Amino acid sequence: MKPEWLILSAFGLDLLLGDPRRLPHPVVFIGTLITRLEIPLAGLMRNRRLAGVLLTLGTLTITGVVAWGALALAAEIHPWLYAAVWVWLGYTTLALRSLHRESREVVKWVEAGDLAEARRALSLIVGRDTSQLDEEAILRACLETVAENTSDGVVAPLFYLSLGGPVAALLYKAASTLDSMVGYRNDRYRELGWASAKLDDLLNLIPARLTGMLMVLAAFPLGLNPWEALKIMLRDARKTSSPNAGFPEAAAAGALGVQFGGPAVYFGERVEKPTLGDADRPVTRRSYRQMVGLLYLTALLALGLGLLLVGGWL
Repeated sequence: MKPEWLILSAFGLDLLLGDPRRLPHPVVFIGTLITRLEIPLAGLMRNRRLAGVLLTLGTLTITGVVAWGALALAAEIHPWLYAAVWVWLGYTTLALRSLHRESREVVKWVEAGDLAEARRALSLIVGRDTSQLDEEAILRACLETVAENTSDGVVAPLFYLSLGGPVAALLYKAASTLDSMVGYRNDRYRELGWASAKLDDLLNLIPARLTGMLMVLAAFPLGLNPWEALKIMLRDARKTSSPNAGFPEAAAAGALGVQFGGPAVYFGERVEKPTLGDADRPVTRRSYRQMVGLLYLTALLALGLGLLLVGGWL
């Protein structure tokens, strides 16, 4: 089966099923692996930065070897089994359907007027304290995470899937999972998570900027504001502490005509996040629906680019 059909099949499977909650998932395996490696490395090594480097290398090596081995074994048995394993592994690196589903759960409770349940649902997909957020703050946080994860959960995996198949995409997911688990700037993880955070920043340099530009393009047919999306991305994207997250967030804020950022509480500490975009209009449930449209069309544009790449047209 041609690579184009493999990628299309993986993308279609993600649209159809989302995350396989009752099936084995490589990212769950990666998370378990990180925990198993972190405990002895952090406990036995006094140099926590070196321990973090070894944690990163160990996680990537084991993930890559297992993924490559599964594909090689499947290829030895039958070409169709290889194709099936390729598609399944590729599909598990994508999070388009689950990103929509989990964010929609937040908005569903907002629409029902149950802000307590909305805050609980939001706490499952963001790192900040959600306990004191009002309706607009809940929606703003929800939109921010959808915008950022359009890059991390959709465009970046498609980018690496197109470049190097499931092995490359799973290595990206391993780096992303490492960053989400140990890449914090607190006393426990500042040194241990240094290598993971740097690697995640490096791997997202191109996908984040690509996502921002694709959002600008997607804003045209959706009737949003592409020129404002481009202006805000160029103006505000580098305000964030992350070298990458600002690009999709700023582009989305500009396209929707809303403002992201502002005060937030993380681990009991109030943080003044830089503002992205102009507060031309409040963040509403309509803003969320527009963000979902932006998410899907950006994903389709990224898929198209990926197909052109593997087909040798780029």
